[in-house]
Amino acid sequence: MNAEQTLKHYFGYDAFRPLQKEIIESVLNGFDTLALLPTGGGKSLCFQVPGLMLEGVCLVVTPLIALMKDQVENLKKNDIMALALFSGMKRKEIEFELENCINGKYKFLYVSPERLKSKHFIDYALNIDISLIAIDEAHCISQWGYDFRPPYTEIALFKNKFPNAKTIALTASATKDVVIDIQNKLEFRRTKVFQQSFVRSNLYYLVFNVEDKLQKMIQICENVNGTGLIYVKSRRRTSELSYILKQRNISTDFYHAGLSAEERTLKQEQWKLGNTRIMVCTNAFGMGIDKANVRFVIHEKKPDTMEAYYQEAGRAGRDGHKSYCVLLYHPSDFSDDLVQVQTKYPALSDVSRVYELICNFLKVPVGSGYLQSFDFDINEFSNTYKLSSSLVFNALKILENESYFQTTESVYLPSRLKIIIDYQALYEWQLKHKHIDDIFKVLLRSYGGIFDYYTNIYELEIAKRLKASEDWVKKQLTKFHELEIVDYIPKTLKPQLIFLENRYPKIEISDQKIEFLRKRYLEKLEYVNQYTKNEQICRSVMLVNYYGETDSKPCGVCDVCQKNKRETSNNLEQVYFKKIKAIINKEQFNEVELFKKIPSNEIEEYILILRWLKDHLFLVENEEGFLKWKKQK
Repeated sequence: MNAEQTLKHYFGYDAFRPLQKEIIESVLNGFDTLALLPTGGGKSLCFQVPGLMLEGVCLVVTPLIALMKDQVENLKKNDIMALALFSGMKRKEIEFELENCINGKYKFLYVSPERLKSKHFIDYALNIDISLIAIDEAHCISQWGYDFRPPYTEIALFKNKFPNAKTIALTASATKDVVIDIQNKLEFRRTKVFQQSFVRSNLYYLVFNVEDKLQKMIQICENVNGTGLIYVKSRRRTSELSYILKQRNISTDFYHAGLSAEERTLKQEQWKLGNTRIMVCTNAFGMGIDKANVRFVIHEKKPDTMEAYYQEAGRAGRDGHKSYCVLLYHPSDFSDDLVQVQTKYPALSDVSRVYELICNFLKVPVGSGYLQSFDFDINEFSNTYKLSSSLVFNALKILENESYFQTTESVYLPSRLKIIIDYQALYEWQLKHKHIDDIFKVLLRSYGGIFDYYTNIYELEIAKRLKASEDWVKKQLTKFHELEIVDYIPKTLKPQLIFLENRYPKIEISDQKIEFLRKRYLEKLEYVNQYTKNEQICRSVMLVNYYGETDSKPCGVCDVCQKNKRETSNNLEQVYFKKIKAIINKEQFNEVELFKKIPSNEIEEYILILRWLKDHLFLVENEEGFLKWKKQK
């Protein structure tokens, strides 16, 4: 099948979006390809289509477990075999699935960048026929990017072990410096860069300086139809604002990283299905969420970076219909900037203390821990040591930046089970233990392929069919696991912390590095402040200028463009109305004769004001076609 046939057969689309086909052809022709497509621009198809066309496995590198899960589920719905490896999976399960990759069972394999450092994974990967390596969120490779992740800088070492594999890197947001850095860090040689305009013509960017943000948000929610997102800065504010909006009979829910994975999965699904109209959330919400009909995105406070704003605001209007991106601010918001930078980059002594306490909390001795994964809940840890959760969060970010740890978001992973003895051995075992025969009958009837691969199971469903308790089912499955009849992996709910190095007796982070991070943060924040305060330049123009796109035209619909139109209209009225009034009052004219009296370079302006006067019935034409005043202005 060619690219169009592959697109139609697997994904049901009749045609590619702009640049998608050119990107796919570049990949198939062996170019190291960098694709910059805006949020909602269809990045995933740029590697999924060539991945299907090429022999072998497409390896996808991404830092987002939620995105991995979402894409793997969508591929499976299209009868495409896909697998994601992430923290929380057991070694035996990972090894089993990697063997399946070697044997050609899977077409797509999703992994985190940390996984590429593991010798255990590399040993398996060298035996997998990897035909394409796709690096998503490629801006993470650059220290000048807004979400730098050190493990990305080592992707080239892994990539070079597969000289015959084709390569594509993708991102929705990268400045010119970051675009160059991505190519250098990935050691691209035959390079092609494709960049779609960052302009989203269906988005109306609006910034309001308001005393009462709450009333403005209520007004927007009540007057703009459809689904919406409201981004706020704190977890407490999500529930607080959601409660207030509910009191106004506005359908809302709240979402933040501190909720359990089950709660977040449920809330997310209810919003995607349209059962919840508006989600009040922190920036933990939205990654990998492809909901087309979001009609508005509100930011209660200015974001930290233009990249974050472009990505979050860009979740509106993915269906191409008119949508609103609203940023609210009050002059007092700017006074928090210096406090914010000190909070975001705490003292080195505090960072070192958090490192040591985490190691003690997880019982990891000095000299061990490399690539081990642990359940880790920031709130539980903070409460244990009576630390501020914001201090712990920001210290962890610095430790991640220095490659000590990697943290992952809390993601709900259902229980998995595989029967590890053959069918005959199981049958004989059931004959000897008739009192638990029923549980295996339910397993075999409910979950096809349970002998062949790890299968998601749901203990509550099994319990209902057996008319037993969920706890009893879990205990039985645990016993079968201990007897080595099944491999049973209970569901996981907590976020994970991965050691990227063995525990050090003491960590060393330079003051210069912290100063660099502070400086970079303040530079990015300064552009956000300029964008927020700006009253002269079109919002869309200023937004895409940040990414080096300098030839875009004013959108005509943002708050700045609307203000400029009003001012222009007022100027036109003041200048040209007086001239028209003087001519018409002097003698009778029809339009043709009127324009003979007007300088040719001013006709366009006269037409505008004349049309306005006629539309508002100040001027009318009499039976002879002459212009006359119906009412005085």
